[in-house]
Amino acid sequence: MVRYSFIGFLAIAAITKNIIGSEALITNPLATSKASGIQQRTFITRDIKTPDPVPVAGQEEALELMRSGRMYRYNIAKGEESVVSLCEQEIAAYTDFKYCVALNSCGSALMLLLKTSGLKPGEEVLSNAFTFGAVPSAIEHAGGKAVYVESDYNHLMDVDDLEKKLVMYPKCKHVLISHMRGKVADMDAIANACERHGATLLEDCAHSLGVKWKGKHTGHMGRACAVSSQSYKMINSGEGGFFLTDDPEMAAKCAVYAGAYEGLSGKHITVPGPEHFGNLPNELPNYSLRMSNLAASVVRPQILTLEERITKYNERYAKLTKAVSERMGNHLSIPVNTPGVTTPVHDSLQFNLSHDITEKQVMQFLEACASHGLPVELFGNKSNARNFVNWGFAPAEDPLPQTGAMLSRACDVRMPYMWDDSDFDDMANVLCECLESVLE
Repeated sequence: MVRYSFIGFLAIAAITKNIIGSEALITNPLATSKASGIQQRTFITRDIKTPDPVPVAGQEEALELMRSGRMYRYNIAKGEESVVSLCEQEIAAYTDFKYCVALNSCGSALMLLLKTSGLKPGEEVLSNAFTFGAVPSAIEHAGGKAVYVESDYNHLMDVDDLEKKLVMYPKCKHVLISHMRGKVADMDAIANACERHGATLLEDCAHSLGVKWKGKHTGHMGRACAVSSQSYKMINSGEGGFFLTDDPEMAAKCAVYAGAYEGLSGKHITVPGPEHFGNLPNELPNYSLRMSNLAASVVRPQILTLEERITKYNERYAKLTKAVSERMGNHLSIPVNTPGVTTPVHDSLQFNLSHDITEKQVMQFLEACASHGLPVELFGNKSNARNFVNWGFAPAEDPLPQTGAMLSRACDVRMPYMWDDSDFDDMANVLCECLESVLE
């Protein structure tokens, strides 16, 4: 932790004024003098975008694959198992699914959730109004039309609005729920609503690897789900995703769409038997969405450390939120877990600023945080890919006032695993000090 005078802060603020909304951040302390009698402010010098490193075992396996050149998942001898197949087996075991197909991205997995569950061109798909732009993109990619359900101040799909939209759109037969930032809605109520209206429930678990609903891994309330291994997720292969299901027909179709042409499905471990494939390789297109052995090699050792990392994330989150709530609880709220969540995974921090705080003060808060080395994202920012107003390719046709109001005050901060515990004390101080400064 480094402390500077308010005079020093003004100098830093002038330098970093334009940092808001960009990927830039300060990673080195700026030299300033200390003026006696002036309150010192906290300044962070760590990189907020620090990803988790690949364990040595993954590095070594990747290097061996590069030496051999066998990075294609199907380039294996008869009777051998590819690195991707082993990775699929391990992900399936961790999440307790029968079938798993590894893909080049979670976006591809989301698109294939819809394709394999029977979505037809032009059909409507209900999804969260608050999610990442990859979700409506996947709906568009699959040929569907996105219709948005309001999100609440716990950053969850609003069950009452889901019921309303299922009535408004009686032809809609797909609901793709996104567990944004690992936050899980009332899945019993959502599954019940889908069942009553004859809609297929699918789960975007990109952010919820390790999260459990009533003792079972997220994804089991729907017919199938998708998990991500993109750089800032719980497992990091740069890009990557997994399609998970207990439905043999969906799993067989996914493998073929992904690129299991001719008889290549026989080189998988976690797909159903040949009786479920039939003539699919001749009936379905090959989209070539396979994960490479190289990506799978760096994922595998990270699966072994998931529980250890989840424990540390949750401990840090509990301490951080306690500190922020005790000091600034009158001016912000922190989303609470739905009672059915038995194991959360808090690898990032979200909070809602009070609507008593003006829009100008919100921007001043963000600027103050950035000038103290802590980039804080506003979900409602005009350039944020999680703001539904930016989805020009799949615009909202129904008013979403609740979601819009929430996004205008909803903030997001990464919690890099590689930081030290003391860095999160600094994070709490920066957040509170900056909010206090704009409210004076």
